[in-house]
Amino acid sequence: MASSSKKKTTMAKINRENAVRERRLRKQARKEDRKQAALEAATAPAADQDAPVDELSASPARDD
Repeated sequence: MASSSKKKTTMAKINRENAVRERRLRKQARKEDRKQAALEAATAPAADQDAPVDELSASPARDD
């Protein structure tokens, strides 16, 4: 038996729901991008900081 009831959801409501769903996906993607960028930024300076520390430890000791 086929249902003879009317469709209760309008196309406008379906379009609004799709728009909300797409916005959430875009927001989640931006959030993941920010997390990835923060991880990359956190690991990159650590490698740069090693070089000056090695230079300081290689400097001659001062006799005072």
